[in-house]
Amino acid sequence: LQAMSGNEEDWLALRPQEPSPSQCCGGGCKPCIYDVYEKELAQWERAKAKQDKSLLVEKKEQSNNSVLSPDTFTAFSVSSVEQLTEDTYQYKFELPGNSSLRLSLGQHIVLRGVVNGLEVQRAYTPISPGNAEGYFEVLIKCYEAGLMSQYIKTWRKGDMVFWRGPFGGFPYQPNKHGELLMLASGTGLAPMLPILQSITDDEEDETFVTLVGCFPTFDKIYLKPLLQNLARYWNIRIFYVLSQETSLEKLPWSYQENTYTGRLNEDLLKTIINSCRKRPFLLICGSSSFNEDMTRYLKAAGIEENSCFVF
Repeated sequence: LQAMSGNEEDWLALRPQEPSPSQCCGGGCKPCIYDVYEKELAQWERAKAKQDKSLLVEKKEQSNNSVLSPDTFTAFSVSSVEQLTEDTYQYKFELPGNSSLRLSLGQHIVLRGVVNGLEVQRAYTPISPGNAEGYFEVLIKCYEAGLMSQYIKTWRKGDMVFWRGPFGGFPYQPNKHGELLMLASGTGLAPMLPILQSITDDEEDETFVTLVGCFPTFDKIYLKPLLQNLARYWNIRIFYVLSQETSLEKLPWSYQENTYTGRLNEDLLKTIINSCRKRPFLLICGSSSFNEDMTRYLKAAGIEENSCFVF
């Protein structure tokens, strides 16, 4: 009997743990972490019924092959950490050989962290081009009280971090839309960048783009050199809306004509829409309150729901 209960304990230790609500990123992933759990639980039940632990092994092997997968978490090594503003960092991860994540535009990946014994998951969109070889980069804002932020702040070069994906994305096709109007708040800039870069890299793509980046102050605009470079293209315009700046006088003159102070409100949005060269298709990414406000303003401006995509 003793041997039997020892065996039972072994099997219980191998049973997959049910995810807690904090582990679900809420991004509508397919498969969701709960789908993955159901699959692993069924695998465990089959193995236990046959008393054959080798049936559980495939799960372990899969995660060491350095290929991103929607079903299992894969470890990637941190190759550099760069602080962009007081609370925002750019992390670069190594991809084996010269492999690429091969993400579609605007797709996100899900990070798994363990903090105080709690497993947490969050979704982030890589800002590197989807076909970048040998690396990928992620822009992350760390919050003082955020569980995941506490974990992320400990990352150093060489650390192994677990990701799975890709999920979501915007089904972009060159020249399908006359003009894209991108409304991004803070790190909501992330899914816009691969789309912008794919447009500027493709000489045949003549889509106009107006990017509106909303930040608290001038110092908190991320990736200024990259954005300045993109704005040099004939079909790309970039505006900044700075909610906590009161005057444009202190800004470099090259920013003064395309920057607004205050918030991106209904009137300003209408002005920007009217300045678009073609009827725009809108891409929106920010906090849930930003996304809700923008969607409401667009409705007031007469923009149809089928002309908007919210990340």
